[in-house]
Amino acid sequence: MKLEALLKQPRALPTAPDAAARLIETFYQEDVDTQKVADYIAMDPVLTAKLLKQANSAFFGLARAVSTVREAMNMLGLIKVRALVIGAVLDQSFHAVPGMKLEQFWSYSLNTANLSRYIAKPIKIDENTAFTAGLVHSIGELIMHVGMPEAMAQLNETVEPLSIKRADAERSVFGYCYADAGAALAKDWKFPKPMVDAIRHQIAPFENDTYEPIAGVIHMAAWRARAEERKLSGQQLIVTYPDEIGEVLGVDPDSLMDDVPVLQPNR
Repeated sequence: MKLEALLKQPRALPTAPDAAARLIETFYQEDVDTQKVADYIAMDPVLTAKLLKQANSAFFGLARAVSTVREAMNMLGLIKVRALVIGAVLDQSFHAVPGMKLEQFWSYSLNTANLSRYIAKPIKIDENTAFTAGLVHSIGELIMHVGMPEAMAQLNETVEPLSIKRADAERSVFGYCYADAGAALAKDWKFPKPMVDAIRHQIAPFENDTYEPIAGVIHMAAWRARAEERKLSGQQLIVTYPDEIGEVLGVDPDSLMDDVPVLQPNR
């Protein structure tokens, strides 16, 4: 199925709900009233529950549990709360995806978000945009599974969805991959252009006319997160390390060979 046909499939490209649209608008605002945003999120009990569950998870390791959106905003900051709520909205939009283990998918996505920020920070790339782009970078995988479940189920038998080789496998079969489908959703939902470009070009950041450094960051983060999912050994990390991209970005290879800490949010 061609990409254009895929995007026209029922449920494959959901419309951005009001909650997501309002949060995406804050990307374009210089001064954001965070408490007003928190109060708006709190009006949706389902989103609130999902946000608080993530905020209180072991992943963030908060000193104390948070029980309200305002507390989550104060503890995690706008960047992480906004990204987590957008992720929760997408989770609702793709609440049943044949062939995908959604809990594992979102755990991997959150890990990629943290890795993206971890990689971006020391090389002076916008770490906040990197975090959000990292969280949603693989949403195209869900789009493809919803739009053509039979074809994706067949592909899953040979290459698992979170395999390092997944993008190459999808392109060899369909002529496009999750990055292309994900960029289509990000553009449709009016994400900032740098984020759309980063998602679209994450597989081959240097093979395009619109080089977006965050695409390189996501490529590195996704490689490391997928390696963790596959439980690659230290030697396998060395062998699969994206040398060219890491060198151009100025990433220290040793920084990605050991466990990566969860970064605390900016205030």
